[in-house]
Amino acid sequence: MKIVMAVIKPFKLDEVRDALTAVGVHGLTVTEVKGYGRQKGHTEIYRGTEYAVSFLPKLKLEVAVSAKQVDKVIDAITGAAKTGQIGDGKIFVFGLDQAVRIRTGETDAAAL
Repeated sequence: MKIVMAVIKPFKLDEVRDALTAVGVHGLTVTEVKGYGRQKGHTEIYRGTEYAVSFLPKLKLEVAVSAKQVDKVIDAITGAAKTGQIGDGKIFVFGLDQAVRIRTGETDAAAL
C-alpha cells in the first residue's frame, strides 16, 4: 500500500478528482496549504501599492492506494493538474504500513 500526496493549483481540483475517479480511486483527502517552489511567490498591486506574495495558495491531496495502482494514480493526477506553467505542483509517494477502517475494523487493502 502507498500514500500518494500531490500539491496542485486550487482550480485544478475538480479535474483531478474526476481523473482519479476514472481510474478507480474513490477516497481522497484535500487540505488547503500555502507554499512556494521555484517561482518563489510573486508580486501583486493592491490599491496602487505593490507587495510581494511569498506563499501561494495550493491544495494538498492525499490518496491511499494499493501498490499496483500507484502508476495509474500518478498519471491521472499529472494529466489533470498540468497547465504547463511554473507552479503546477509536485507528487510524492510514501509507503503505508497499515490501514484500519474505524467503522468496521477492516485492515490494510480491505480498509482502502
